[in-house]
Amino acid sequence: MKADRLVSILLLLQTRGRMTAAQLADELEVSVRTVYRDVEALHTAGIPLYGDAGHAGGYRLLDGYRTRLTGLTAPEAEALFLAGAPGPAAELGLGPVLAAAQLKVRAALPAELRPHADRVGARFHLDAPGWYARADDVPHLTAVADAVWNSRVLHVRYRRWRAPTEVERILRPYGLVLKAGRWYVIAEATGSGGPPRTYRVDQILQLELTEGQFTIPADFGLAAYWESYQEAFHAWLHQGEAVVRLAPHALPRLTGPAARAADATGRADPDGWIRAVLPIESVSHAHDEFLRLGADIEVLEPPELRAELASTAEKLYRRYA
Repeated sequence: MKADRLVSILLLLQTRGRMTAAQLADELEVSVRTVYRDVEALHTAGIPLYGDAGHAGGYRLLDGYRTRLTGLTAPEAEALFLAGAPGPAAELGLGPVLAAAQLKVRAALPAELRPHADRVGARFHLDAPGWYARADDVPHLTAVADAVWNSRVLHVRYRRWRAPTEVERILRPYGLVLKAGRWYVIAEATGSGGPPRTYRVDQILQLELTEGQFTIPADFGLAAYWESYQEAFHAWLHQGEAVVRLAPHALPRLTGPAARAADATGRADPDGWIRAVLPIESVSHAHDEFLRLGADIEVLEPPELRAELASTAEKLYRRYA
């Protein structure tokens, strides 16, 4: 709605300072022409909004002007309280801070909006870890979070999967990510000369917070990095393929990349079974994964995977015959 968009323009300029029409259009997902019309409407309403021409130009509010048009709608109040995840906040040592902040926000809400905020806590609960995963022991998480927040350099002893399994690193931590109940720190290793890398926080064996500080590169974006990292990880992990036939009722039992591949490449044979090309990590890993489907899958290729499954099936038959 136009009224919401006008408020958004005011709040963006109030929090970010000078912004061009193109930047406002990108932020609000509208055309530049729409921004021009909205700015004109704000001028007409008496808002002290000024535009400067030139390369360094843009719109800005009169110095010292603060808008009070910060009222929340009911859906916004609900979303605000849903975003405050108590579990991760507690792990970061921010549990009491989050609780105090939510209490203050609730007290500031109009009376008619408070039931909306309370209803979120009563009806939604976030439990990040998977069912079969044991919660990680992350004793250094609070220290890592402090280093991320204050741009402090870390000296760590880290356990990795390849030899040598224990290494020492000087890290410049750019950000923290919580994925499926597991914490990761994105950091640049001093002296590596390469891009930032991903480290599991639960694999940090020792940690020392140094006096050194750093500046995160201006072109680094945490969300963009994590998205590209996940794509690269899956591409590295699933370097093989298997041609299979699946019983129709087996499709819902597929997960992750295999489920997406079955949806994308699957086609039905005359008997109703689905022929698909599924990504696999290795023959041995695929052998264990496909055994879960029992007689509802037939591997056609690669031949070594088909042979391994046939051998296992024969051993099972002899054992249970």
